[in-house]
Amino acid sequence: MERFNRIKEHYNLTIKDEERVQSLYSMIEKRADKIIDNLEQRIVAMGDPVIIEKLKTHPDLRNHHKHWLLNLFRGPYDGNYHLRLIRIGKVHAALGINPHHVSVSMNAIRAMLMDILSEEIDDRVHRTALKESLNKLIDINLDVITSSYVEEEIRQYSTAYKLKSSLVTFAERFTSAMNLVLVFALIFITLGVVGLFAYDVVKMFQEGLSRGIITALGSLLILWVLIELMNTEISHLKGGKFNISVFIGVALVAFIRDLMVVTLKHEKLDTAYYFVAAILTLGLVYWLVIRAEQKKN
Repeated sequence: MERFNRIKEHYNLTIKDEERVQSLYSMIEKRADKIIDNLEQRIVAMGDPVIIEKLKTHPDLRNHHKHWLLNLFRGPYDGNYHLRLIRIGKVHAALGINPHHVSVSMNAIRAMLMDILSEEIDDRVHRTALKESLNKLIDINLDVITSSYVEEEIRQYSTAYKLKSSLVTFAERFTSAMNLVLVFALIFITLGVVGLFAYDVVKMFQEGLSRGIITALGSLLILWVLIELMNTEISHLKGGKFNISVFIGVALVAFIRDLMVVTLKHEKLDTAYYFVAAILTLGLVYWLVIRAEQKKN
């Protein structure tokens, strides 16, 4: 998903653009069959015997074309959408269809869609915004489909590329599996900390409020950090950026909790000084990292 997010950033496809395109779904759905009919007539008119033969021998291509068209307006434009576009490019390569014809077909669909917007949308400003958003998404579709088409052709003829592609695929799947392991581990640890907090609350009534409240507060701080880690990992799985500041926050909270424990036990002040120095250092690092991440975002 992160790769697709970068592609959308390069084309400046915003959430507002996606919402504009999705608002057109009902309008396009009623005209989908006519659009696909005109597209296939245009393909046949090009006179390429290979494509004409493919249309005759693969009658399901029409349904695939219609499915792609509706998905263009249905969304969501996430990692699964990206994978579907990649598969489309690979299927075209496997069928031996020239990428030139893919570009021509995409241009024909673009022209038909622009005509529909011109006919149906009276507000010129709104119509212009819709066309700009739709053009961005069509360009992204053409970009991804063509790129995957070229990669598939290279893979078919290059042994080294096959090996590299297989290795990258394995690494991506392994990384996804490890992310799932991390999520389950965080869930398990979070449940453990919830149990620890409950235990500290029970002890609070047994050993006195002053000691118990501080101990329970330390457990609550760790729980808060784990929740932040969970949110960060979930955001990362959805394609968001990875923030290192969360892990610095974990270390910072851990030292704060240890300082609380040392204070409660009335141990030597030298130990407390070390914790104070570590907390000040980590606090400064945390502040610098947060500033850097905010600027980057």
